[in-house]
Amino acid sequence: MRFYVALTDERWFAFLRERRPEEVNFWRPGTTPSKLQAGTQFLFKAHSRGGRPGPIIGGGTFVRYSRLPVSLAWSAFREMNGTESLAHLRTLISKYRSASIGPGEDPDIGCMILAEPFFLKDRDFVPAPADWAPNIVQGKGYDTADPTGQALWQDAVQARAGSVRVASVRAEYDVAFGTPYLQQARLGQGAFRILTLENYDRRCSITGETTLPVLQAAHIVPVADGGQHALDNGLLLRADLHILFDQGLVGITPDYRVQISRQIKDNYLNGRVYYAHHGHLLRSLPSDEALRPAPEYLERHMDERFLR
Repeated sequence: MRFYVALTDERWFAFLRERRPEEVNFWRPGTTPSKLQAGTQFLFKAHSRGGRPGPIIGGGTFVRYSRLPVSLAWSAFREMNGTESLAHLRTLISKYRSASIGPGEDPDIGCMILAEPFFLKDRDFVPAPADWAPNIVQGKGYDTADPTGQALWQDAVQARAGSVRVASVRAEYDVAFGTPYLQQARLGQGAFRILTLENYDRRCSITGETTLPVLQAAHIVPVADGGQHALDNGLLLRADLHILFDQGLVGITPDYRVQISRQIKDNYLNGRVYYAHHGHLLRSLPSDEALRPAPEYLERHMDERFLR
């Protein structure tokens, strides 16, 4: 099994350890894409201390890399970015970039979304691997097929048995990378929002709209009604269509055709812009069929919420 060890800001780590979140945004000030696959195990490593490599201090499961404007990263994850405010997040990014972010600027950052994070207590920190080079600036991959990787992974598994975490972390993993992992992953609200955004190629599923600030991840079956933050329970909708969908004024059939309730016209004496989509197939769907909206969820929405 391959896993990844990443250099980690200890203030980010300490802030999150106090809060025990169900997901975190391991952000970077730059936008170099990550090549990690969904489901890859991810370990946090502290920076050098007194000339010696810093220890392993926690970890999580890699879900997705996304390049996001700072404002959207904050909106999706808020304090799970490892700081208390958007203003402070912008300050930290400016510090690492050695250039201030202007009042009207909203630069992109690299976001590595991690699920089921765990945060080791100080007494459980794991020594860095012997082959860790001082010139590593971001991280390094390991494999449990190699002696060094196997020893490090076993030490991390043992240490996290007593770690501060929000979920029960298994001692062994039946690793399923890519789509299989995303199908079974326990996603948080932030991950659900960003993965839905990416799965629809940042296009509204009904209109094809690509203006990022107005695109929202919609639950087909609401969480309040037993729905999950699962990708087959999601649609990417323009903000107004999201509201109408939640109110039952817009529906989608199990074969992905848009339905517009006649009550829009009856109650609001208009709706021409919406009726133009009635009966049409969705304009945007995930390319991976396994991550598309589940027909049974769409049927439930049509039966229980859609206003005919």
